[in-house]
Amino acid sequence: MGIELVWLHGVYVLFVLGIILLMVLRRDTSLISILGIALLGLVATGSVTSAVGGIFGSFIYAITELLPTILVICIIVAMSHVLTDTGVNETMIRPMTHLIRNPTLAYWVIGIVMMVISWFFWPSPGVALIGAVMLPVALRAGLPAIGVAIAMNLFGHGIALSGDFVIQGAPTLTAKAAGIPVGDVIAASVPLVIVMGVVTTVVAFWYLRKDMKIGNVPAPTETAVPDSVFASVRVPLTPGVRRALAAAVPILFLLDVLAMFAFDLRGGDATALVGGTALLILIVATMLAHKQKGLEEVTNHLIQGFQFGFKVFGPVIPIAAFFYMGDSGFIKVFGEVLPAGSHGIVNDLGVALAQTIPISKEIAALTLTAVGVITGLDGSGFSGITLAGSLAQLFATALGSGIATLTALGQIAAIWVGGGTIVPWALIPAAAICGVDPFELARRNLYPVAIGLLVTTIVAMFLL
Repeated sequence: MGIELVWLHGVYVLFVLGIILLMVLRRDTSLISILGIALLGLVATGSVTSAVGGIFGSFIYAITELLPTILVICIIVAMSHVLTDTGVNETMIRPMTHLIRNPTLAYWVIGIVMMVISWFFWPSPGVALIGAVMLPVALRAGLPAIGVAIAMNLFGHGIALSGDFVIQGAPTLTAKAAGIPVGDVIAASVPLVIVMGVVTTVVAFWYLRKDMKIGNVPAPTETAVPDSVFASVRVPLTPGVRRALAAAVPILFLLDVLAMFAFDLRGGDATALVGGTALLILIVATMLAHKQKGLEEVTNHLIQGFQFGFKVFGPVIPIAAFFYMGDSGFIKVFGEVLPAGSHGIVNDLGVALAQTIPISKEIAALTLTAVGVITGLDGSGFSGITLAGSLAQLFATALGSGIATLTALGQIAAIWVGGGTIVPWALIPAAAICGVDPFELARRNLYPVAIGLLVTTIVAMFLL
């Protein structure tokens, strides 16, 4: 390996370690990612202008790669706003409340409904919807507010978001960083998501029931849901129209899922189908609700969705841009400047790792879980999954196989930790809507999530 190649890879490794360190310290990683891109460009090209221009070019490349994911999430959130404003969401959920007759049913029904809603609408809108509609019912059935919050967190921000099978935002990010098709990541994540979900939710429920029996959890009191947390303007719709929309929305999305299987739609095609359906629902619901003002309100709801989407992905774009430089993105941004014999920075590092350090399946799985946990400490869940994909590619190159499983494992660990289950500042929406302390919610989720990650990592070792 030539001296120039050594310098280039050394810079990349140095900044990867720096990014991990800042995540451990709970600091933002945008600045160090930008500096890393500039220094990589400077070492590779020897030109200051190319290095500076490469920063902007890397952002364009990252946004281009992420744009379908950003757009579909923006549109889904915009649609959820109009459905919430018109009461359609509440009408969709209300029949499920009749199943809640005791604390056990309350926990599992709320969790499963939250999971399904989160697959199609994402967990953030789902928290407000499920909390507002089902919290009073759950309290009457005997499930404490902390139990409602736990169920929403684990099923929504845990199971649904870590797999993200319908919208496919998370697997798209990790798949692009790992350089493999998004369908491979989704297929590999299915058994891991099931294991993680079953273990974590069962353990959490066991702890909750035990504490309820010995009195460590206060008895539920039916209090009003804090309206100030997720306030929304109610737009009147006739009962018939509201019920028709409430029936049409799940049917349309169910048809989307069936179409994905029937026509083998994966990745971008599946995302486009979901996004287009959500956009049509947004338009129809808005026009029915606002009539003459519908044209303007469609735009207003789209603006709300875009504000949410870019707020979520704002911190993701710089770090994604840096990790894309470890693969094909480097050539797209800086041109054919890699030294002779290089197969991409991450691939080169994987080969070198295999030749110098004995890497086993166990070490690789443990490392990806640890990296996922560390990258999730910033409370985002999404900001570090590109790192998980990049490192999965590195370890898989050293092992000779297992890239999809390692990528899925890193994704699951990162999102379970940072997506809103054990990092207190990521739990504030669920805690606020249920009226519980976010630190208490994080404490109660900690052991179940830790046990789930341990079991899932062991399972992944056998799947590699």
